[in-house]
Amino acid sequence: MKSLRNLRVLRALRGELTFALSAVAALVLLSASRAHADTLEARLAPCLACHGAKGQSANPEVPSLGGQPAFYLTIQLLMFREKLRVVEPMNQMMQGLRDDDLRNMAAYLAKLPPPEPAGGTVDSARMEKARALIEQHRCNFCHNRDYSGEQNVPRLAGQREDYLVKALREYKNNTRRGYDASMADVLYPISEEQISDLAYLLARLR
Repeated sequence: MKSLRNLRVLRALRGELTFALSAVAALVLLSASRAHADTLEARLAPCLACHGAKGQSANPEVPSLGGQPAFYLTIQLLMFREKLRVVEPMNQMMQGLRDDDLRNMAAYLAKLPPPEPAGGTVDSARMEKARALIEQHRCNFCHNRDYSGEQNVPRLAGQREDYLVKALREYKNNTRRGYDASMADVLYPISEEQISDLAYLLARLR
């Protein structure tokens, strides 16, 4: 048991180190891109360094952006710029950008391919528990039946499982801002185990 705990700690530390290095690289790219930001691609270089050049993130708790609705992405970038969502690297990257810059960046990111679902053997019992929760709380009403999202509602299908867990926890404990209180209300009765099951299912949908 002790060796298993040590392995989990090492994996967690490796994930944190990977993210930290990616964030540092993104900030270095940010400085360079602002000096030569003549093209949309140059402005997006620091974003894609963390979120994945092809729309799929390889970094722990960093979301994939490919296939997200352009309007949703625009609003999120605006919230980062105005510090209505506080994630320091994102807040820094959005400073000085105009509304048109944000719209153009969002349109580019939205056209990247949607992320591939998580692989491996599927736990059917967990999938069924999550589907029952989704039907009960009507998650597929706002996020669409295929969880592709629309307008200001994000795509959930194929999103990183660890990021989904993080986001759902933040909505539940009111540390992440939404457009209204609907997400906090929906998640209030949801347990930690149920959050884990929801993320497990959504990460495996195409």
